[in-house]
Amino acid sequence: MPLPKKLILVRHGDTLGESSIRYHGRNDVALSEVGREQMRGAAHGIDGLEIDLVVASSLSRARESAAIAAPGLKIALEDDFREVHFGRWEGLTAAEIEALDPELFSQWQGADGRRGFDYPEGERRADFCERVRRGIDAWVAADAQTLLAVAHKGVIRVAVEHLTGVPLEEGEPALGSVLVLESGGSRGWQRVDGEAD
Repeated sequence: MPLPKKLILVRHGDTLGESSIRYHGRNDVALSEVGREQMRGAAHGIDGLEIDLVVASSLSRARESAAIAAPGLKIALEDDFREVHFGRWEGLTAAEIEALDPELFSQWQGADGRRGFDYPEGERRADFCERVRRGIDAWVAADAQTLLAVAHKGVIRVAVEHLTGVPLEEGEPALGSVLVLESGGSRGWQRVDGEAD
């Protein structure tokens, strides 16, 4: 019987563009020193695991995060793992978005608004989810027992729900956090790292 496959999902660290409070999707912002420290912590969290394949979003904050989390390993870049394009809201805080577009902000914050919301002048939510699902399906089908994927909050949220059928809690994953999924044949993909890291 084959061993279960593991998928280790790591959210990139904090950025110079204040990714903890700003909506950076396609903005290509670099890691801050705090972000690098978060990724060194993530590296300790996966230390000792035999990783067969490392893949990262093609944006620099994810590429650098992957290099810190998996030093010395070759990193494949995946455009499908780029964050959603926030359109005219790129780089803004929630307060700035609300001041710019109060009605749209209210819709976005409303019940289930984030799941079906299309960002103004940005990417359609359905298109974003489809490309993430396409990318994750291709990589989990690769010939690797343990896959490390370094990406963005929205990407990880879509990937986890797609594979497990269970959405992440609001706010998950935190910057620099590690989530582990395992596939055990008939039981499908399940989260095995606990409720939150």
